[in-house]
This record gives sequence, C-alpha cells and structure tokens, in this order.
Amino acid sequence: METKLWAVDKEEPVLNSYPQIMEAASLLKQNEVVAFPTETVYGLGANALSDQAVLKIFEAKGRPSDNPLIVHISRIEQLTKLVDNVPELAHKLMDAFWPGPLTLVLPKKEGVSQYVTAGLGTLAVRMPDHAVARALMEVSGLPLAAPSANLSGKPSPTTSKHVEEDLIHRIAGIVDGGATGVGLESTVVDCTTEVPVILRPGGVTKEELEKVVGKVDVDPALFSQEEQHKPKSPGMKYTHYAPVAPVYLIEGSESFLQQTITDAQRKGQKVGVLATEETIAQITTTEITAIACGTKKDLTTVASQLYDGLRAFNATKVDVIFSETFPRTGVGAAIMNRLEKAAGHKLIKE
Repeated sequence: METKLWAVDKEEPVLNSYPQIMEAASLLKQNEVVAFPTETVYGLGANALSDQAVLKIFEAKGRPSDNPLIVHISRIEQLTKLVDNVPELAHKLMDAFWPGPLTLVLPKKEGVSQYVTAGLGTLAVRMPDHAVARALMEVSGLPLAAPSANLSGKPSPTTSKHVEEDLIHRIAGIVDGGATGVGLESTVVDCTTEVPVILRPGGVTKEELEKVVGKVDVDPALFSQEEQHKPKSPGMKYTHYAPVAPVYLIEGSESFLQQTITDAQRKGQKVGVLATEETIAQITTTEITAIACGTKKDLTTVASQLYDGLRAFNATKVDVIFSETFPRTGVGAAIMNRLEKAAGHKLIKE
C-alpha cells in the first residue's frame, strides 16, 4: 500500500482550508486509516462510525480486537451522537481539561462501531488539544477512533518518523505536524461510577483531577500483573511500549544501578541504560549505551522523552535495558505505568 505523507505546521492559520488536511480528510471519509499528531502521541485515525474503517486500524497495528479504542472529537456537540448520558462530574472534567489529554469513559449510544468498544457498553472519548487533529475532524466531519499510531506492543510514536518506522505501507497516510508535547497518552477516567476511577494515568494527574471533582479512585488493576479479561480502557491489557531488548526497572540507589550494570557485563551482556540526565552523569561504568530522558527537576521532560528513548534502543545492539524508576506522584504515576508495561513488571530491587 502506498502511504501518503503530508507536512503541516500546526501554527498555520485556517488549517481547515489547507490541501494537505483536505486530502487526508478525504481519505478518512473513504474509510481509510490516517495517522495524525495530537498533543499526547500520534494517533491512528479512522471513522469511528464504520466497522470497515475501524477494522483497518486493528489490521495495521496488529492489535488484539478485545482492546477498546478512544474516540476523538472536535466539538462537545458531537457527544450527543456518541454517548447516552453525561454525568455532572464528567461535565466538570470537560470544562476543566478539554481540549486536552483527558479521556472520559461514558455510556455509549448505538451507531458507534462495535469494534471501537470491544463489545462493552461504554465508550472512551476525548477532545485533543492539537490544531491539526481538530482540523482533520472538522473537515472530515467525523469522530475518529484513534489508538497510538504504532505496531501493537511497541513504544508509542511522538514524531511522524516513529510512525513511518512502524506503519509505512500499512496505512493510507501520515500527517506530520511535528513532535508531540505531552509525550504520554491521555489519562483515562471512568465516569460511569459514583466516584470517578482512573483506568490509565496520563497527561492529567490524579491530583489535578481531585481539585475539580474531589475524590478520585485508581483502578487496582493498574497495580496488578494479571491481564484484564475485559479492559475498559486501552493500556489495561497486554505488554505495551516495549523496545526489542528486555527492559528491567531498577529500584534503588545509583550505586546499586552501577552494580547491576557491572553484574550484567560480567555475564557478557551489552547493557543499555534509560535514565535522567542527573543519573547518567553519575554512572562511571564504561561500555554502556546510555540514553537520557529528561531531568529529575521536571518529570514532564521525562514523560515527553520516554518513548523516544525506548525506541532509540532498537537502533543499538544492547542485550538488556536497565531503567531508572520514579516517584508515583503527579506525572510520575503515568511514567511508571508505561515503564512497568514496557518491562512486563520485571523489577530489580535493592
């Protein structure tokens, strides 16, 4: 399959009239699959109302069919065609965080493709804060089902180059709108319960949510190594975000990390290290492949660089990757969720 590539500057005025957007939107209206940027990661978009279109997403990604998708909208009014009921707490969260990296799980209406919801009675919806994404939806007139634009299980894409690496010749087009900002997928919150429940941590933190709606629970499945039989959200089932080499999370001091590296090298392993700039500066062990992802002073930098760092190891010849761990507060909760999935919960503790 030929994959068309379009470059679009999200800062350009009146994006809706740009020929690149119009051509990409035309393909979406023909039930083709097109990758596009959001403020979190690149999404793989298709008409959420068409079984034919949505099935092409699963085929391109190699994604299991029981893993639900998030539907992206450009206007609040679109919700009336997609969901049955919007509770007051959901309205409060929309007012506070839309457009932005927050997905809400709500009771679905008939008409949405059954493959979007994986047979569930709920639908995950968000409004992205990215001009290119919204322009595509406005011009196509469609709500777009859009998981991350990568092969299933691989690190999510934060640049169009990442999308090309995984999906060239597998999809109809890629809209290059530059690097994404947040770098991790949206926070997913179940709003069908009396107390909202975080199903996947992401760009909006638990602390930020609680300032708006009070108590917010966290799904205990996030802390379990068991696979979820009927996941209500993407990211709750299967190993995700993984590079080719196995990843191990290292919990302990910098000297413990160095000792772990040395032990692996004595076994003849080529070692990769994913860590903050500060931690890498302290490593004295030689002959390692060290990739920095942000700074401890600002964990949002770690979030924005995490997937790029994980992907970068695929161009190396490392046998094993050791990753720094982070506090589970604020955006650290989302970072650790992705790292645990990438590592398959493999942890080496001091």
